[in-house]
Order: sequence, then C-alpha cells, then structure tokens
Amino acid sequence: MAIRKIVIHPAEILEKTCKEIVNFDKKLARILDDMYDTMIEYDGVGLAAPQIGIDGRMAIVDIDDDHGTIEMINPRIIETSGEQTDPEGCLSFPGLYGEVTRPNFVKIDAFDRKGRKYTLEAEGFLARAIQHEIDHLDGILFTTKVSRYLEDDELKGVESE
Repeated sequence: MAIRKIVIHPAEILEKTCKEIVNFDKKLARILDDMYDTMIEYDGVGLAAPQIGIDGRMAIVDIDDDHGTIEMINPRIIETSGEQTDPEGCLSFPGLYGEVTRPNFVKIDAFDRKGRKYTLEAEGFLARAIQHEIDHLDGILFTTKVSRYLEDDELKGVESE
C-alpha cells in the first residue's frame, strides 16, 4: 500500500468523465488499497480515482459507520429522493468548504473489487459522500453546486470528501 499524491484543482483530470473499469485484477485491488490509505492519510471520508490522477470509474467512501469502507467500481445512481443542505469540502480543494444541496437518499448499482455487482441504499451523510464521489467520476466538482462558501468559524466538525 502507498500514499498517493492528491490532485489539486485546477487539473484537467478532475473535470473529465472517467473511463469504465474493465479489468478486475490485482492492479485494481492495489489501486483501491492505495486509495484507502491516501484517504485516511489526508483525513477524508471519500476519494475518487481522478483525485489521485487515475482515469477510471472507481471511488471509495468510509464515513466510519457500520457500512465500513465502500468500494464503488463503475457506480451508477439509479434512484434519489429527498433533499439535504449541508457543508461539503473536497481533498482536491484544500481549505475550501461550501453549502451544497443534494438528495437525502441515494440508491446505486456498482461493482466490488472482484467484479461482483451490488446495490446499495444510503441516507444522510453517507448518501452525500457517495454522490460527491460519483460526481468526481463524471467530472463534476462540488464547487459547481455550492450555494454559499463557508468561513472558518462555520466549519466545526466538517470533513472533506
């Protein structure tokens, strides 16, 4: 396992649609392991492949709950509902936080590292983190969804995705 360098905005890879993953092999597993180590090192709750310079539709989320680490390969949002507005940050935008409105519920289809398809439903903060990471895979940055940026004194307890 290795800590990878986080790609900081502006960088072209952060704003492009990533390629589908077709090989579920040891190289993929190594990248996912590195992504986890990198996310933990930088105190994030999620990380997408383009954030470490890889053009591939894979992301991980771990909000330190009962779900543990969620590995999403070629994820697809199939249903959303509700609404939540909360602060978001991003490891590719160090020190920048803003209020973002997203659906409160999300249902996705994705594959695990062994190529097995699964469906996952999430609400609240987990739903937010999943949507943030899937946006990265489509070249969508959280800054395009910010309704207002937050000052330092408004940031108690906000984690970066």
